[in-house]
Amino acid sequence: ILLSSANMSDKPDLAEVSNFDKTKLKKTETQEKNPLPTKETIEQEKQATA
Repeated sequence: ILLSSANMSDKPDLAEVSNFDKTKLKKTETQEKNPLPTKETIEQEKQATA
């Protein structure tokens, strides 16, 4: 049993990956949850705290 599990970890079975149907996936819009502040925002915050 140990021998067969070691052999499986050496080379993963890519058959499932190559047979995967991309057309079944839904298209989703990516939205930035935590966008980085602009230079203007950083400057305003620096002036507000100074």
